[in-house]
Amino acid sequence: MNSQRPVNLDLRTIKLPITAYSSILHRISGAILFFGLIVLMYGLDKSLTSEQGFAEVKQIMTNPLVKFVVWGLLSALLYHLVAGIRHLIMDLGIGGELEAAKLGAKAVLVISAVLTLIVGVWIW
Repeated sequence: MNSQRPVNLDLRTIKLPITAYSSILHRISGAILFFGLIVLMYGLDKSLTSEQGFAEVKQIMTNPLVKFVVWGLLSALLYHLVAGIRHLIMDLGIGGELEAAKLGAKAVLVISAVLTLIVGVWIW
């Protein structure tokens, strides 16, 4: 295959549309949730094992670094949820056109940013 087209693989110079960023972030948030659930399930198991385990998990949750990690996981969950709802709406045939998709991607970013701030206030 001898193609004369120029090849640009420098990701810093490629201009992606906002819908692409929204889709990439949806995938990243899903991966974060997949691995973050391991940590959360361990904490749930430990807290449900005994009263002492619950007290240990409660003590660990007062650490600012742990609060930051939990905030990050909840932020990923909220973004993934909002973007997933957008995808479900698009599967119904609503908002599939280019301009509507761009507006939907912007709405996902704004809504998830607001929800992330609310969760941050709730955690801290």
